[in-house]
Amino acid sequence: MRTAAALRRALLLGALALSAGPHAGAQTGTPIRIGLIAPLSGGSADFGTSVRNGAALAVAEINEVGGYLGRPLELVVRDDKADPATGRAVAEELVQAEKVAFTIGFCNTGVALRALEVFEAARHLLMVPCSQGTAVTTRTPPAQSHVFRLAPADHMNARFLVREVVERRGLRRVAILADRTGYGDGGVKDLTAELARRQLEPVFVGRFDLGTRDLTEALQAARAAGAEAVINYTVGPEQAAAVKSRAAMGWRVPYFAPWPLSFASVLKDAGADALEGTLMAQSIIQDGANERRASFIVRYTRLHPTERPIGSLMAAAQSYDAVHLMLRALFQTRGNTSGPALKAALEDLREPYRGVVSTFDRPFSKDDHDAFSDRMIWLGEWRNGRIVYHYAGDAKLSSVLRRKGE
Repeated sequence: MRTAAALRRALLLGALALSAGPHAGAQTGTPIRIGLIAPLSGGSADFGTSVRNGAALAVAEINEVGGYLGRPLELVVRDDKADPATGRAVAEELVQAEKVAFTIGFCNTGVALRALEVFEAARHLLMVPCSQGTAVTTRTPPAQSHVFRLAPADHMNARFLVREVVERRGLRRVAILADRTGYGDGGVKDLTAELARRQLEPVFVGRFDLGTRDLTEALQAARAAGAEAVINYTVGPEQAAAVKSRAAMGWRVPYFAPWPLSFASVLKDAGADALEGTLMAQSIIQDGANERRASFIVRYTRLHPTERPIGSLMAAAQSYDAVHLMLRALFQTRGNTSGPALKAALEDLREPYRGVVSTFDRPFSKDDHDAFSDRMIWLGEWRNGRIVYHYAGDAKLSSVLRRKGE
């Protein structure tokens, strides 16, 4: 067993890694192989690439200071192509053939839902850093589940957005747009439920297929229904199509969305003018007030210089934090990588982790496998081609990392 000083060094790695120099610690043991599944090609590659690169940065930093007690971490990466059948196939490959220690993965909710059975049946730990569909962590009751998530769940995003639209702004005629995927299905369900809690119904619900390049017809129908606000649940390319259609119509209705509206690809496709003033739920917004976040972004862009701007800051930061949380679980299990051991450790993490997105202090329990709460979500706004805090008060609070229980 290593000394107590070595253990303390590892547990404090989250605070030290960003300032680690180029010298590497000694690594002599067998690598700990970590599965990683993300959409690295196709329309979801913008945030899938950020997931891979965020995890790669964490692995590089951990290996710089010796890995896990001399054992380097190694990513075993697979592209799910945002396709449910492919996602399940690569999950089976990593769990059954590659026999990785645990897996970090999935951005698209429909892909994740198709693959969950693979991990549950094998009692293999899956940490989801990206997919936000409510069902991902509720399909199997947490007490029996080996699936955890380090991203805001969509029922939280829906509650956050409806609270903003209805309670804070006093708008009651809400239109919902959503793609025809598991992600869109979940968004419609969650948003409708939140409106119903306020004795409201959506004035219009418009569904569309992925690949749609023009959403004028759906937006015209929403306008004809008297919508005072639009909430759109879809991924990057279709968010761009929607805001371009809205701009072409000259309809400046308040436009809200979950996090895919923040992707760099949406800015590239839609342009700053079409995006101006649109709003989205965010777990992290780039600013200079928080030193750890600023340091993370500098390190990330140095390691991945071709990804500028970062495709999805949320996806990159959440996958980075996911790797560091799993490292803490490894220390707590003394290197036992079995699913049940890692599950028990995550449900009772004894040391807080001051991450990039937030401070994670006992983020999970036997009854709750979601690391986020509503208080850890911010309202972002596209302004002059950049995402900023919509509310000045939030910007002032950005230097204080909110814990789940606060």
